[in-house]
Amino acid sequence: MSDITIFHNPACGTSRNTLAMIRNSGVEPTVIEYLKTPPTKARLQQLLAAMGTGPRPLLREKGTPYAELDLSNPKWTDDELLDFMLAHPILINRPVVETPLGTRLCRPSELVLDILPQAQQAAFAKEDGEAVVNDKGERV
Repeated sequence: MSDITIFHNPACGTSRNTLAMIRNSGVEPTVIEYLKTPPTKARLQQLLAAMGTGPRPLLREKGTPYAELDLSNPKWTDDELLDFMLAHPILINRPVVETPLGTRLCRPSELVLDILPQAQQAAFAKEDGEAVVNDKGERV
């Protein structure tokens, strides 16, 4: 089992790019398609604690029931926000990556490079063609 985990949505380009950069470091991560297998409340709390944040920065607005649920309203407690995220996993922004070097929301996708234990093994460009890593494995 890998010591890197990605909470992944294969329909998301940022998530696909992040997964590809993890693989470009020579590692096959544990991939959790969180829309099919949502984290438990305890697991979500663990991830947030590792990121040093509450749930608000992890809430996704675009393409979610965020507005309909009035989640921008400060009346919601962290515990209530977690309950909304569990009831509607699409509210969990992605990708969240957990490695021995840290846990973070990788938006933009190249933020994953900061927490990967191994260097990139080849040049890498995002799906849109934007170069991220050169042929020496260095960030561009």
